[in-house]
Amino acid sequence: MWETNGAKQRTFLITLIFIMSSFAGCFSQEKSLGAGDSSEYYPSLFDRHNLQWNMSNDHSFVLALGPNTPLEVQEEYIEVDTTGVWEGGPNSATVHLSYWLPSNTLDGETVPVVSVISPYFSFGQPGSESTPTNIVGGGRGEFLFSNLISHGYAIAQVAVFATEESTGCFDYRGDGEGLSIDAAIEWLGTQEWSNGNVAVYGKSYEGATAWEAAAQGNEHLKTIIPISGTTALHPLLYKNGSAEARSQVMHSNYGGSILDYDQDDVDNLCADVLEGFLAGPVTYVGGEMDPYMENYYDERSHIDKALGVYNGSVYWVQGLQDWNVDPHQVFGGPPGINWYQEYVDNGYEVRGMVGQWGHNYPDQWTKHEAQDSGYGAEAIHNMTRWDWGQDLFEWLEYYLKDIGPKPDLHVQVQRNDGEWRVEDIWPPQDQYFAELPLSDCTSTGSWVGGVSVLGGGIQTITLDCPALSENTAIHISGLATIHLQVTASYDGGQIFVEMQDSENGLRLGHATMDIRYHAGGYSPQTVFTGQSLTMLMEFQGIDAILPAGHGIKLVMTETGEDYLAPACGNLCPINVDTGSSSILSMPYVDRDGSTVFITPQPAT
Repeated sequence: MWETNGAKQRTFLITLIFIMSSFAGCFSQEKSLGAGDSSEYYPSLFDRHNLQWNMSNDHSFVLALGPNTPLEVQEEYIEVDTTGVWEGGPNSATVHLSYWLPSNTLDGETVPVVSVISPYFSFGQPGSESTPTNIVGGGRGEFLFSNLISHGYAIAQVAVFATEESTGCFDYRGDGEGLSIDAAIEWLGTQEWSNGNVAVYGKSYEGATAWEAAAQGNEHLKTIIPISGTTALHPLLYKNGSAEARSQVMHSNYGGSILDYDQDDVDNLCADVLEGFLAGPVTYVGGEMDPYMENYYDERSHIDKALGVYNGSVYWVQGLQDWNVDPHQVFGGPPGINWYQEYVDNGYEVRGMVGQWGHNYPDQWTKHEAQDSGYGAEAIHNMTRWDWGQDLFEWLEYYLKDIGPKPDLHVQVQRNDGEWRVEDIWPPQDQYFAELPLSDCTSTGSWVGGVSVLGGGIQTITLDCPALSENTAIHISGLATIHLQVTASYDGGQIFVEMQDSENGLRLGHATMDIRYHAGGYSPQTVFTGQSLTMLMEFQGIDAILPAGHGIKLVMTETGEDYLAPACGNLCPINVDTGSSSILSMPYVDRDGSTVFITPQPAT
């Protein structure tokens, strides 16, 4: 069972409710207001820093609690027909979930449900497992429980097939897992205590299950809140063919952690599961042999399947310094597609929060404090969103209860120096682009990869480029590109580019690409020795300030950070033309500061 954080916190919250009594009447109203009434109904985003916030925990809180108390946890086992879902798997399986109702359901009121759907309940090796579904999980579960039950929300924790007490095959984000998620949402949306509206909330894998849920098109799913949520498996593990180290063992790591090492594991070891063990090595080594695994990755791509099928809203949260679920999961995709823009253009109601944090929740201050310089540290003083609980509450009130004004469909984005502002969309549509031929830069080296004949080390290229402006700071915002004219020496090879501030060496961003994926995206092409081609490289999203008079430094290596070296080893150096045919394109914006806002932070 969930336990409170003690009398001190309760006293603080009671006091806070009294202080915020002028807002409490608004919070309890049961009527919808128009979009123009937001400032009268809730405190403005631009005024939140003037209010008192509970910062006593490791997560944020709403401004005021509601009148309800939680009832005892209840559990449900849902039988699902899985005939034909898994090759060689069982024809039926069970989804296990636990849920907590607010006390107003005792009076016959119906309530919406906010769910966390996960493989992480009772996750880990025997003897050191995480908590099961019937205990409110730390972080995401406790955050929802603390903030929402008092306001008349049910909270559910759902274990996907083959995890915790759910049965069936663990096919790692495959069709079977999607079926388990859909069965849970259907059950949650059709109970007598439910108002029929369900949300899925969570970070990382639990954000992936939000997209899996959306792809099912269930009518009860009204909003998803993916926080650094995986939108598709292939781009999680590969960026333009460059393989992350975990790509080779991702499926097996999860499989090993959910096993109980009993007969059930043997009985439910489906062919779909075994296929996943091959996916990483085949894609890494094969390149153009990747179609062998094409069905595996297509089955585990959800954002494209949800488009046009899902009938709900999206609150998209992403860290620009996330190296686990990279920003291109949101701000990128196949060549020419930006998924955030794609959903907006297709009529979806989308809101975003884009911070300089890593693989974290907006209010996960304990993780924010651990970020390094060039990886978010310069923004830490203004990073943690202590108003996240309130922000989410206002979103859920509208989309699950039809209470209050329609939330502004904007993006709250943070620059690398910590400044927050509001954009209509990100990357902004009113960008300018500064194009810089590499011939304007001073270069050292012309090959990436392979062993240098002179020095014996792996060959690299460094370019020092002139200032974009001598008199004005440049606000880089969006997806920078670098189009490199290259000559191949082999059917393989890779270039990793780190962008730095040339004056102080501060890291600004990075791009990476396997030469077989030179057109971008997920489809490799055979490359021949001596072939000249253009590598259309795109950087991960950047929102950063480049001071006046500062230039750009580009460091090109065959691999960087958590990416594997190319499978071809030293046989595949790439010759780069650092002349005028290779071009760096930098997106920048001109802002007058009118949409800048201050976030609530602890007193110093």
